[in-house]
Amino acid sequence: MTTTADTVTIPSASISSTEGPWRRAWRQFLRQRSAIIGMIMIGLLAFTAIFAPLIAPFDPVQVLLGKEEGIKKRTGPCVHLLGCPAEQPEHILGVDGNFRDLFSRIIYGARLSLLIGFVTVAISLTIGTLLGSFAGYIGGWLDNLIMRMLDVLLAFPFLLLAIAIVSVLGPGLMNAMLGIAIVSVPAYARVIRASVLSAREEDYVLAARALGVAPVNILFGHIMPNAISPLIVQATLGIGTAILDVAALSFLGLGAQPPTPEWGSMLSAERNQVFTAPHLVFIPGLAIMLTVLGFNLLGDGLRDALDPRLKR
Repeated sequence: MTTTADTVTIPSASISSTEGPWRRAWRQFLRQRSAIIGMIMIGLLAFTAIFAPLIAPFDPVQVLLGKEEGIKKRTGPCVHLLGCPAEQPEHILGVDGNFRDLFSRIIYGARLSLLIGFVTVAISLTIGTLLGSFAGYIGGWLDNLIMRMLDVLLAFPFLLLAIAIVSVLGPGLMNAMLGIAIVSVPAYARVIRASVLSAREEDYVLAARALGVAPVNILFGHIMPNAISPLIVQATLGIGTAILDVAALSFLGLGAQPPTPEWGSMLSAERNQVFTAPHLVFIPGLAIMLTVLGFNLLGDGLRDALDPRLKR
């Protein structure tokens, strides 16, 4: 006697219906080839920043004149394995105008750039989230007051306002980060305000109000977890923008001061050598471009994964 077992097929639709929104968003994210490329680029950047002391062959601020025989300023890349003469000092990306190893400065610049991006976005995100969430949830005169103040900030050109703030505070990397953070606040406040306005009329919010839940608990315990997706996308894109803007301020002499290994200040120091020593200009510029590109690709992938209107 033979028996046959019945096979039960579970429809894929029922599986996806029991899947959580964040897990579904993660699957959507992994389908974005550009987002994966961006994540790999940022991963390599983070690896470089964490292990900079092990990767960089020299101290980024060390002047090698008098410590290394035969060294000349603004010499091109020299790699012995690629045919560079053995009697010439080996420097993978060459030497800058102050007899410092360019490769070491680029490596340590990755650490500084990530610090700039995350700290700047953390400051502007915190302030913008608080202002936007309270304005959207409370409404009334407080909403008008906060949003009109932010509209005043938006009325000024972004970079010019940052230059004005840093000029008042004084040149320096921390002041440059603070200036960029202040002018970035309206973007985050407007995004979270729009999300809170649409979420505060949902049934679960009305039910929480009917049960007597405190307004602060409703805002941060019920509304914010469901309104934070656009903010994540904005913050990811904002990291690349912050790195680029602080580099611009450093190029103008208002950001990182020598001998800090910051890519924008490195560009500024060698901007007149674009024809005589182009590697000193192109390599820091390429580092900035790849970093910003990585965060932009990651932000676009998160937007496609978290926005329900873009689900396919």
